[in-house]
Amino acid sequence: MEPGSGRDDSDKACPFALVENVRGARRLAAVSLEAARLRLWPGQKVTDAVAVVPDLLTAEAEPEKDAEALSALVDWCVRFSPAVAADAPDGLFLDVGGVAHLFGGEAEMLADFQGRLAANGLPFRCTIADTPGAAWALAHYGADGTIAPPAGQGELIAPLPPAALRLDPDAAAQIERLGLRRIGQLMELPRAPLARRFGQATLDRLDQALGRTKEALTFRRPPTPWVARLAFFEPISAPEDLARVAHDVTAKLCERLEREGQGARKFEVCFHRVDGKALPVAVGLSLPGRDAARVAKLFAPKLETVDPGFGIDVVTIAAFEVEPVSGRQVKLDARKDAAVEDGLAPLVDRLANRLGEDRVWRAVPVESHVPELSVGRAPALNDKPCDQSSWDPEAPRPVRLFRRPEPVEDVLALTPDDPPRQFRWRGRLHRVSRAEGPERLGEEWWKREIEEVSAAHVRDYYRVEDADGQRFWLFRAGLYDPREPAKWWLHGLFG
Repeated sequence: MEPGSGRDDSDKACPFALVENVRGARRLAAVSLEAARLRLWPGQKVTDAVAVVPDLLTAEAEPEKDAEALSALVDWCVRFSPAVAADAPDGLFLDVGGVAHLFGGEAEMLADFQGRLAANGLPFRCTIADTPGAAWALAHYGADGTIAPPAGQGELIAPLPPAALRLDPDAAAQIERLGLRRIGQLMELPRAPLARRFGQATLDRLDQALGRTKEALTFRRPPTPWVARLAFFEPISAPEDLARVAHDVTAKLCERLEREGQGARKFEVCFHRVDGKALPVAVGLSLPGRDAARVAKLFAPKLETVDPGFGIDVVTIAAFEVEPVSGRQVKLDARKDAAVEDGLAPLVDRLANRLGEDRVWRAVPVESHVPELSVGRAPALNDKPCDQSSWDPEAPRPVRLFRRPEPVEDVLALTPDDPPRQFRWRGRLHRVSRAEGPERLGEEWWKREIEEVSAAHVRDYYRVEDADGQRFWLFRAGLYDPREPAKWWLHGLFG
């Protein structure tokens, strides 16, 4: 940021800093390049900074706006890699493993990245290394644009100060006071004394930078090596062009999946506008697949939601939940025994992507004798072997089970344990011609507090058929008590 007021007798920009309150004291949150050249630094007290640079211009820091801007930049970086993690307050990590070849190599990718940042007026320092720790150290304390050779980050970070390891400021200052001013000196020290003197965190940071231990990053999207990219000389915006490039980039990724014997359950195409905004569109498959035409057909109705603005200059696609898929030979007689991926799967995929994944499912048995708990939801299609549990054929359940039992009235029964002879449901009287029961079911008392267990939760179920041939599933709630009238409920309908 370069303010327009300040020194009238010079063309140089005035030193500038953002200010924030830290534990009741006013401190610098960020400084411009001019202020840094005058030996001002973030964390310095404002009074000390003004004493050194009297003409320092200041403004109030807005960390919320900075976080929003960083999130927007993370979304913009998806055009380079699907795995982007924010490094608050002013940095980010990109996992470029497996995607640099889409740009012609790491050097070409870095140049493209730097050029786009410069075109948008963003100051930056970018480096590439095998580990996040080494990349951070080189970006903050090394030469801008450094690309560490494979397994060569140790030699590059050795001359950097200990603070480049992202240590606690107090720990870094203590290390330097002891005369250890280079990371290379820390590498030469025995590990046990180093951990005892400066803490295990220092040893962990050193190991992370050198690649001895892994470092966990929180990516905005799940990292995946299955990506493809298309860039255009001229931005596109017509709906037919969007549909065409969606098919082309999908075919490019599916060709790689087929070549390596893999399939994916989820695909996400991201349209990148010239103004930097990313517009993702995702579809899912019920079974892992790699048929480009079929996936592109699922994308087609969702492209109506894409606003190209002033144009789309890059489109990327990423595949998630990738797993091996064996080849399948098509039968000579296609009229017989159609494979599930040729028949039911496309229909399920269209319904799930149009209605929502949670609205297309199949019922599966659950081990519970309570009727409303004995049914669970599972994916509509499943290519993995399922458990062999099933409903008890000796205790059939209705095809339609009500979400909540409905009360019935005017129930007549000869004895408390006899099935009903008639009942009224939804204003209509039904006379029972056939009946079977009772089947006594109790609550799962072990899931409740002992004080909540009651005989009122016992149910006696009956399967009955009326004179018109309709079949019902009724139950009497609670044990028989001559002092209180029985309460009857209708829980479901048989087909």
